[in-house]
Amino acid sequence: MSRTRKPLALRPDPGGPPLGTAMVLAAGLGKRMRPLTATRPKPLVSVAGKTLLDHTLDRLRAAGVARAVVNVHYLADALEAHIRNRVKGIDVVFSDEREQLLETGGGLKKALPLLSEDPILSVNSDNLWVDGPSDTLRMLAAQWDDARMDALLLLVPLARANCHVGVGDFHMDPAGRISRRRPGKVAPFVFTGIQLISHRLFADAPEGPFSTNLLWDRAIADGRAFGFVHQGLWFDVGTPPAIRKTEAMLANR
Repeated sequence: MSRTRKPLALRPDPGGPPLGTAMVLAAGLGKRMRPLTATRPKPLVSVAGKTLLDHTLDRLRAAGVARAVVNVHYLADALEAHIRNRVKGIDVVFSDEREQLLETGGGLKKALPLLSEDPILSVNSDNLWVDGPSDTLRMLAAQWDDARMDALLLLVPLARANCHVGVGDFHMDPAGRISRRRPGKVAPFVFTGIQLISHRLFADAPEGPFSTNLLWDRAIADGRAFGFVHQGLWFDVGTPPAIRKTEAMLANR
């Protein structure tokens, strides 16, 4: 399938030709962020003077992404109005999930007609990252090897997963292939919400809601799921207390 898709382009600096399109997953209910999400969608919660969504779009713009597909469900009108009234410098189109929340995998599948590049750059809107020595998204894209990969996940070491309360998601071998955390164990790497994923993984994907976990498991089983370690800061901004901690760490860095 990928042979008919336009490959994800790279460019040496932010002033060059556009990278292409990214998917921004923004349709979740934000239950862990209550009460802040009682009246606004989670991507419009502010951290350090800017909404989570604006942080994400700014990072995409800085990496040279020219167009973002944003899926909407919970309080979709507010999210669309914010983008139309305040977002500049990047073209945004919407994938409407008002009728049914499709989860991460289902949301990506619904948006496939709007996502011509292969692999797809997909970014969750509820995390916040700071670049390391180079632009994070371009570094990730530079690692993509279509002959070996169907999924490439940006990971952060568990010890550097700021505000994260889990026990890790993945192990990674010396070649970069990832495997799942074993039950009852701790894994050394956490998924950041940023990934490259091939259209190939959507062949025969189910209709309706499903998680990208289904797609990753397919890639892991085939030895085609890889990880790349984030070199900068990353914050899991999932709860109101995490906002305060994130803001304090950003102010003191």
